[in-house]
Amino acid sequence: MRHFRLSIGVTVILMALAGWWGYEHRGIAGMLQALWITAVLGVLEVSLSFDNAVVNASVLRGWNEFWRKLFLTVGILVAVFGMRLIFPLVIVSAATGLGLVEVWHMAIDNPQEYSRHLTEKHAEVASFGGAFLMLVFLNFLFDEEKELHWLGWIEEKVGKYGTEGLAILITLSAVCGAMSLMPEARKLPVLVAGVTGVLIYIAVQWLSALLEKEEHDPTVGKMISQGSIGGFLYLEVLDASFSFDGVIGAFAITNDVVIIMLGLAIGAMFVRSMTVFLVYKGTLEEFVFLEHGAHYAIGILALIMFASVHYHIPEWFTGLSGLAFILVSLWSSVRYRRRIAHKEHALPS
Repeated sequence: MRHFRLSIGVTVILMALAGWWGYEHRGIAGMLQALWITAVLGVLEVSLSFDNAVVNASVLRGWNEFWRKLFLTVGILVAVFGMRLIFPLVIVSAATGLGLVEVWHMAIDNPQEYSRHLTEKHAEVASFGGAFLMLVFLNFLFDEEKELHWLGWIEEKVGKYGTEGLAILITLSAVCGAMSLMPEARKLPVLVAGVTGVLIYIAVQWLSALLEKEEHDPTVGKMISQGSIGGFLYLEVLDASFSFDGVIGAFAITNDVVIIMLGLAIGAMFVRSMTVFLVYKGTLEEFVFLEHGAHYAIGILALIMFASVHYHIPEWFTGLSGLAFILVSLWSSVRYRRRIAHKEHALPS
């Protein structure tokens, strides 16, 4: 429970702010509505990002306390204020040519107009996020060093013959497929956004590999092996790819940008708390296929994001599809543990 204390405390503060915001605009009825919508948005964010927490934990479990605390402090500020508030403002600013302050006033005074400009750029953001998440999934799938394979010999063969080059080829093909769904005037922006997602993934991987070369230095090497700026950036970009999907989905519930930020911030805090819980409780070691399920959920989310450049995909479907993989992977992990325990019990003493 101690891992969730900060999230609970922040939730109380943010819910109080949401209630005050609603009361200032519409009295008691506005306060109750604001509290309800904020709670719903928090749950929406958690449901869309639970697989993100699992992947974060799989990376963080090898880090030292300094990098863990940096991710859970600076990282949460970037996640809450950077990706849930500033990034959407930047997108609308780029689309309209207005300054950030003017866009903020638009979000407060004319949320319908702000929402329209934001959703108009959904295809480009989805292409970027889909490309990055697709590479996260494929490079996990193609990792031949994995000792356990959730899908048995099929996953083992895929891991043996798959390479990073093949992952990039498949991802770029998916970007081209998304581009083909767009009208002529939108094709180039969607293509550029998808290619940018690929380039950023490669850049982060390159930076991590470059830093790891310093491991011949015993002091620097220890620091890098237990955490690095490359890994930190990787998790931040991963969070960005997840978060914008939640921002777009939030506008289907309300146009109030303040309530959206507060609700998604609550969800982001609980995702971070779940990450800490998974790391310190050793959950990934206990449920060995949970990491697999999270990556398959990421793969499905990437495909959904590519499809969403043209087709409307309901938020409930996006959330439930990821949750389904998580639940099945938990069930598989329990069965695996029982099977191993049965074999050990059957061995002669």
